[in-house]
Amino acid sequence: MTTINAITQGDFDEWSGLWRGYLTFYGTQLSDEITADTFRRLVEDGELHGAVARDDAGRAIGIVHWLTHPATWSRSAYCYLEDLYVDTASRGSGTGRLLIAHVRGWAAEHGCEKVYWLTQETNMTARALYDSVATHTGYTHYQIAL
Repeated sequence: MTTINAITQGDFDEWSGLWRGYLTFYGTQLSDEITADTFRRLVEDGELHGAVARDDAGRAIGIVHWLTHPATWSRSAYCYLEDLYVDTASRGSGTGRLLIAHVRGWAAEHGCEKVYWLTQETNMTARALYDSVATHTGYTHYQIAL
């Protein structure tokens, strides 16, 4: 049975392996300093949140990170699911669905108005899951790098 728990200091080695897999999937690289700082913030600062999924043997097989922010269309915060990754050997096991449900439960418990996330249009495997658990809003993402 897959378990989902908050990321703790002792998860760094397994988390960082999954984090690197996630970054590779999206064709990006981050410095070791950014990776270490991201992990520290997930564990210590209370503004970023994270969880790790473990299989029956206790091996880390997935991660999810999220944050909340105020919104102009609601008195309640919105919950942004920023990163979701399941290792390739565990895909199709329901782990992604469990990680999303974990964030949804956390957001509901903390009074958030909604949970939302982004993905690449071409990420058809993930989009099949997302279409089964959420509503595609039809919005297109734009950004300006600073």
